[in-house]
Amino acid sequence: RGHYTVGKELLDVTLNRIRKTADLCEGLQGFLIFHSVGGGTGSGFASLLLESLSQDYPKKSKLDFCIYPSPQMSTSVVEPYNSVLSTHSLLENTDVAFMLDNEAIYNICRRNLDIPRPSYKHLNRVTAQIVSSLTSSLRFEGSLNIDMNEFQTNLVPYPRIHFLLCSYSPLISTVKAGRERLSVGEITKAAFEADNMLCACDPRKGKYMATCLVYRGDVVAKEVTDAVSNVKANPAVQFVDWSPTGFKCGLNQHKPTVIPGGDLAQTDRSVCMLANTTAIAEVFARIDRKFDLMFAKRAFVH
Repeated sequence: RGHYTVGKELLDVTLNRIRKTADLCEGLQGFLIFHSVGGGTGSGFASLLLESLSQDYPKKSKLDFCIYPSPQMSTSVVEPYNSVLSTHSLLENTDVAFMLDNEAIYNICRRNLDIPRPSYKHLNRVTAQIVSSLTSSLRFEGSLNIDMNEFQTNLVPYPRIHFLLCSYSPLISTVKAGRERLSVGEITKAAFEADNMLCACDPRKGKYMATCLVYRGDVVAKEVTDAVSNVKANPAVQFVDWSPTGFKCGLNQHKPTVIPGGDLAQTDRSVCMLANTTAIAEVFARIDRKFDLMFAKRAFVH
């Protein structure tokens, strides 16, 4: 319905609004699209919209934040069908897709932020920190800025391999912040830990093709160089042999901000890690398995 019936009717209205907003921009960099791929609207209408944006704005970068189905939790019976169908559109019509997963973010909220029952509000605030880090170089001055096109240039070795794993550090509660040492080396190491990934897959099972580290706040270039050297020496972080350098770093002097009265602690520095890793195949394999189980019986295909 989101793609064929209801979606078709709403498409023109949506595109007109986007066109008006785009015309008001002085220097349009690209589009950020947020949707889930498990539900009907997120998978159907978003893929329809992406196709139209590709035709209308072929030269602009399209950065896509997609919520993929979780391993255990599910909000819809036909999630595997929706995901497989909309992944095809993401392959063709987006430049970079950032994979997020509600279950992984739930676990981070419980473990790191001490929230016993996280709501969507808490999940969105964690996601917002990543989006804020990505766009910080457009909004503030920094010694090493990254614009939207550079994510694509540095992180996508082949056009179709553009599904990225994200992590953010430090994600800690206000109570813990007072007694943690949050040096550049510490937060960089934490960003590569499997527990801090915002998608349920283990990066230790794959190899990294390219990595982008976006630092904010009180960070000096020398500390970043040392931190990156330590990560390269870590046996758990393996790079493919045809990409030995593999690191792109961005520095921004403006420190991260948090919502007043929220659960995230205000810190002097933070890092957002975006990685193109072969471990992301685990997410697709999981969805494919569920798809095959259902489609073998032709369940819900009517």
